Amino acid sequence: MTLDDMVRRHGSWISTGLGEGPAISSRIRLARNVEKYTFPGWASEEEKCTIWDRTVEIFESIKTPFIQLGMGEASDLDKEILFERHLISQDLARKDVGCGVFVSPDESLSVMVNEEDHIRIQSLQPGLNLMAAWKDADQIDDQLESNLTYAFSPKLGYLTSCPSNVGTGMRASVMLHLPGLVFMEEMDPVINGISKIGLAVRGMWGEGTEAAGNMFQISNQITMGRREDEIIAHLEQIVCELIDHENNARLRLMNDRAPTIEDLVARARGILSNARLMTSAEALNLLSTLRLGLDLGMVDQFSQREIDMLFIAIQPAHLQKVNNKTLEPDDRDIVRAEMLRNFMEDRTKNNDLD
Repeated sequence: MTLDDMVRRHGSWISTGLGEGPAISSRIRLARNVEKYTFPGWASEEEKCTIWDRTVEIFESIKTPFIQLGMGEASDLDKEILFERHLISQDLARKDVGCGVFVSPDESLSVMVNEEDHIRIQSLQPGLNLMAAWKDADQIDDQLESNLTYAFSPKLGYLTSCPSNVGTGMRASVMLHLPGLVFMEEMDPVINGISKIGLAVRGMWGEGTEAAGNMFQISNQITMGRREDEIIAHLEQIVCELIDHENNARLRLMNDRAPTIEDLVARARGILSNARLMTSAEALNLLSTLRLGLDLGMVDQFSQREIDMLFIAIQPAHLQKVNNKTLEPDDRDIVRAEMLRNFMEDRTKNNDLD
């Protein structure tokens, strides 16, 4: 399978349809470095190429096929595609020779090489399913560790480029759709409270990104002094509490402001069905409102899975890849609006036929 094939379908963490309700997806990321080699930020091109070549050899020996892409060979558009699909970071997208990524065919696993650390393993699962993500990440970690000697301290744990990752080297996160808390203007106190208990709140594409479409990533910040299962259990507990708060906020919205929410959902449907220009930010917010309408039973022509797929399909690189040409921002807004109009029209027709 190629990147062109990938962009015309969606990863298993969305396409299974299991990421319904506020919890969209769960992610486990493991940071690892190879003993006796300089960390990527200070390594020479020769050292990075050595790590990359060795990793290529290991993946060629793994029975499960992985898509392999070196950053020195990838186009800027392909790098952006991988970033929009949550398979690489912005940091890796800026890298060149000696850096790259391996992606499983269903996109549930990706392994970045020579990003901030020599190896960064990522596992994605639909919904609130951190333990399944951990098991998959741990399995590929074991396969790599059987062929590489990791930089490890008996006292500190796994050694990483950033001191905040030393220890387990694990970042666990859950993507949540929280429009209820946003509309009730309760997100700021939630974020402040979460930060006080060792968790972080980030935007849809992780570190350094703003919240978009009422999507938030909740992740651990403490990686030392706790086992992986303890970190996961703590995060799951807080996420479950957040989901309860979100569901309570939605109930209060329906009790106190039902006409307002019904109007927002109706306007979102109308704009998505008729607009001729649509920025990605506006599209994300409208799709978020439509997804809320689905959860509240106000609309039934669509599935949450379809809406979640559109969150990615409307992104700039995806629009250009599907149309097989470079599009200026204004042209992307036209193409994006047309895509969404067609989607809304198709679902309306299918509903009429039913």
